[in-house]
Amino acid sequence: MRSLKTVILDDEADAVSLLQLQLFKHCPQIGSVSAYTNPVAALEEMKANKPDVLFLDIEMPLMNGFEVLQSLLPVNFAVIFVTAYNQYAIRAFKFNALDYLVKPIDTTDLVNAVERAQLRQAPAASQLSALQRQMQGEPIKKIAIASHTGVSFIELNDIIYAEADSNYCTLVLTGNKTFVISKTLKDLQDLLEESHFLRIHRQYIINLNHVHHLDRTRSVLTMVNKAELVVARNQKDKLNEMYKWL
Repeated sequence: MRSLKTVILDDEADAVSLLQLQLFKHCPQIGSVSAYTNPVAALEEMKANKPDVLFLDIEMPLMNGFEVLQSLLPVNFAVIFVTAYNQYAIRAFKFNALDYLVKPIDTTDLVNAVERAQLRQAPAASQLSALQRQMQGEPIKKIAIASHTGVSFIELNDIIYAEADSNYCTLVLTGNKTFVISKTLKDLQDLLEESHFLRIHRQYIINLNHVHHLDRTRSVLTMVNKAELVVARNQKDKLNEMYKWL
C-alpha cells in the first residue's frame, strides 16, 4: 500500500512538532508531511496538491477548521480532527462518524486513526455540516453510520431498540425497518446512553421513548412494535433508580 501524503494544520507550533514526531516514529504508512500553523498557507498547499490525510485543529485564528474544509469542498481525502474539546463535543464527532484525536494525543489512538485513514472514505459534506451545527450547540437528532458505500443518517427517534449480534448490531426502527451496523453493543452504548437510551440487557439497548408496557412480574418490556425484551437483573435496579419504573 502506498504511503500517505499528509498535512498537519494546527495553530500551536508545539502541537504540530509533537504530532510530526509521533507520526514519523509510530506510523510507517505516513509518507511526506507538510505542517502548517497558518490556515491560509495550508489552503494554498492543499488546493494545489490534495493530501491523502489531513490532521486538522478546529479552533484557529484567521480561519477555523470548518472554514478550511468549506474552502476545499468536495473533500476527497481522510480528515482526522485534533481537538482539546470537552466530552459533549467529542460525542458530536462520534455521532457523525468522524475521526478525532484528543490532545495530548495518545500514541495508540494515533496509530489506530492512521490505520482507519487508509481505509476510510472522505467525509461527506452532510457529516461536516451536522458536526458544525452540533458544535454550535444544536441538539443531536441523528446518528451517522459509515459503511464502505457511504454514510447513512438515522433519526434517533426512529430507533426503537438495538440488538447485539456478535461484532455487529441490528437497529430496529419504526416503520418495520432494520439497519445492521458494524459496531458492538458496547460501542453503541457509549454513544447513545445519554440520549434517552438505556442498555437493559447484554443483548439490548432500548429507546426509552418507545416503551409500551412493563411486565414487573416477568421483568419484560414490550416496545411499541410489540417486541418483548427481557430486562437483566442489574439493569432492573438501574431502571428503578433512574426512572422509578419498577
